[in-house]
Amino acid sequence: MSEVYAVRRGRLRDRCAAAGSAAALVSSPANVRYLAGGAPPGAVLLLGPGEVDDVLLCPRTSVADPADGRPDESLRVTVLPMPGGDTVVAAAGLVAASGAQSLAVEEHHLTVTRHRALGSVAPRLLLHDLAGAVEQLRIVKGEEEIASLRTAAEITDQALGELLESILVGRTERHLALELERRLVDHGSDGPAFVTSVATGPNSGQGRHRPSDRRVEEGDFLSVCLGANYRGYRCEIGRTFVIGSTPADWQIELYDLVFAAQRAGREALAPGVAYREVDRAARQVLDAAGYGENLPARTGHGVGLEIEEDPELAPAAMGKLDACVPVTVEPGVHLPGRGGVRIDDTLVVRPEADGGPELLTITTKELLAL
Repeated sequence: MSEVYAVRRGRLRDRCAAAGSAAALVSSPANVRYLAGGAPPGAVLLLGPGEVDDVLLCPRTSVADPADGRPDESLRVTVLPMPGGDTVVAAAGLVAASGAQSLAVEEHHLTVTRHRALGSVAPRLLLHDLAGAVEQLRIVKGEEEIASLRTAAEITDQALGELLESILVGRTERHLALELERRLVDHGSDGPAFVTSVATGPNSGQGRHRPSDRRVEEGDFLSVCLGANYRGYRCEIGRTFVIGSTPADWQIELYDLVFAAQRAGREALAPGVAYREVDRAARQVLDAAGYGENLPARTGHGVGLEIEEDPELAPAAMGKLDACVPVTVEPGVHLPGRGGVRIDDTLVVRPEADGGPELLTITTKELLAL
């Protein structure tokens, strides 16, 4: 993997050089991990100018944790000598001492205080904004990254499948969410990819509903959204079920409609397709049925080292899909006071010649009565 990280850093260095920056300072944890292999708490990555080596700077207080990844063995790691030191300030000092005149930084991640500290330690250093340069590099995934996402999806499917075999009536949303997160860890996850959502009855169908003490009742819709974090890579699955009895006619109709919208979104995934077209494919199914007003702002998003990454599959999103881009497709409809349906999968964009989009989350999408 050392070569992979070196190539990634080389690509960023080339971008910085083209923009006139002699060095780059990466402080966003996900970006540090992408370029360095590991991101201990508080660590920053400096792509050094000229003869200065690339270096991962860590505060003395950092404690090794497998969940933070393992830094590239070919990368120099420096621990700050003084407790409480600021790695960003230390990196700026190294750049200033090298004689470099410019430094690219992630302004969207730095606090105002840290940005001012940069200016005080290296007042003659011209600061450029990296903007989303690293995030753009992260959109297209390598097969090693996709393999980690595939494992995360397998763990997630296992956890959800086991829950569906247990007795659900009478248990609270909060209890079910905690059980799902425990099962994710039991099956090899580093932890949940995000806060697990369990929503019953009138809460069902809402995106990212925070589990409450409401108990599952007969006839409820039950919506679940969860995901595993495996080696830093995060996936997402969402399913909706009916509890304890034959679904009502309105539940079947609503479920079939959301299922059709989700299928349309999945089938639209292909290299070269505009982000907004994927959103439109799913959205127009729900809009035509009269549910256009209160739909979520987007149909899906990228996943990887963060659960929400570029690209965004939304009406105003600019850009087109590439192969090897993992995304979610997650349309939903929520009827206030009654509940609703969300169906959510993680897929990898693949060309038609390779079989089309690769579905990572495979738990059945049949409307089950549990």
